[in-house]
Amino acid sequence: MTTVPKIALKGVTKHFGPKKVLNGIDLEVAKGESLVVIGGSGTGKSVMLKSILGLLTPDSGSIKVDGEETTRLRSREREKLLHKFGMLFQGAALFDSLPVWENVAFGLIQGEHMPRSQAKEIAIAKLGAVGLTPDVAELSPSELSGGMQKRVGLARAIADEPEIIFFDEPTTGLDPIMADVINELIVQCVKDLGATAVTITHDMASARKIADRVAMIYQGRIIWTGHARDIDNSGNAYVDQFVHGRADGPIKMQIKAL
Repeated sequence: MTTVPKIALKGVTKHFGPKKVLNGIDLEVAKGESLVVIGGSGTGKSVMLKSILGLLTPDSGSIKVDGEETTRLRSREREKLLHKFGMLFQGAALFDSLPVWENVAFGLIQGEHMPRSQAKEIAIAKLGAVGLTPDVAELSPSELSGGMQKRVGLARAIADEPEIIFFDEPTTGLDPIMADVINELIVQCVKDLGATAVTITHDMASARKIADRVAMIYQGRIIWTGHARDIDNSGNAYVDQFVHGRADGPIKMQIKAL
């Protein structure tokens, strides 16, 4: 019996004017798996993520979640699909006008129409799950450090106990110690929920910590996938150059002449 992937992309393309960003993405993510997609800036990681989320519509190809084609969903069907998703945005993307607990409970109140008192209880519990005490709930995001803001963003991502969680460059802007703390929290939260996770990053320390499996995207295509433990022995020159951060190799950086 064939197991249906939690997420499956087949031949996904996306153009912006003459620029082809996704050039035929083929990728599968199993239920309960933590997949990390690595690649340099401008290789299509974020566009791929936004396409899965439905924020962008691909020009061609198939995107399936639990075996259901998502590229042609109507608004009500798409809204139902979005309830399966949680998202930790790059930079946390918190609302400065709302206290921390309302940021965490935003989807519960606005999307689920949950009573505020109940949503606040859940928010405080989720803050606890990422190592923040109840008194933080009443603070403004501007009163928090970058690491604490990232924790709040993670608490918001897990507040509705989603089936699939997306992490967009989760350690950007953090020092190495705080980055490792966030990585540990991500691993624990995903495990506790039994969720499927898709992370995009260029931080190899984060990739090694979070991933069950790693995929590399280059020029809009997935050029290698494998177990995280095999990343240092991929047999792929592009992966080897990226993982070890070498200037010399098949990946050429575009540098404008002064």
